[in-house]
Amino acid sequence: MIRAIIIDDERAARLELIRMLKDYPQIRVLAEASNADEAEELIGLLKPELIFLDIQMPGRSGFELLEGLDFVPLVVFVTAYDQYALKAFEVSALDYLMKPIRVERFEKAMNQVVERCSGESEPSIFVKNKERHFLLKWSTVYLIESLDNYARLYFGKEVVMIKSSLNKLEEKLDDKLFFRANRSQIVNLNEIKTIIRQDSGMSITLNNGTLVRISERQAVKFKNLNQ
Repeated sequence: MIRAIIIDDERAARLELIRMLKDYPQIRVLAEASNADEAEELIGLLKPELIFLDIQMPGRSGFELLEGLDFVPLVVFVTAYDQYALKAFEVSALDYLMKPIRVERFEKAMNQVVERCSGESEPSIFVKNKERHFLLKWSTVYLIESLDNYARLYFGKEVVMIKSSLNKLEEKLDDKLFFRANRSQIVNLNEIKTIIRQDSGMSITLNNGTLVRISERQAVKFKNLNQ
């Protein structure tokens, strides 16, 4: 069962999607939201695998909603405006449907949804760096650093900022993949290249050469991980 939320400020548009989804019993609509604030609360509470998302809504847009999420479900944009299509696919949207939705076009989109959800889905986050947008898989992030009430995410050759404390992120991240090295840094365990033990303490180097110190408090936990 693929759990979904429909997000659109027009009630008629939401009802039309619900009607069309009756032909796809493998997709279960958990809830509806008429704006980004409602949607953000519902996504955090219900953890859907899929959202049907309008772009132009009162208050925050669909893109601004995605920027506020720590973990982003699969996204199918449903909108009356075609000028956002390029931007939608730049953020790895699964599909972009134009209103009014044609039946054959909707069928193609749902086939993509079912195919994608039949495999193991990987948690992602929507991030923005200046004018560039990324739908970023958490497994590609090799280092997270604290900066006041923000966090810096390092992936590839990119660095982006998100508004979140390190403590908040640590609660949500997979502890089999990420480890809190010290007060200000979280590392991807799959990116560790070497472990350095010295009289002054323990450090690690990542695959790209970044050196990270393991605090004395966390060193015991880290040793237990490697036993």
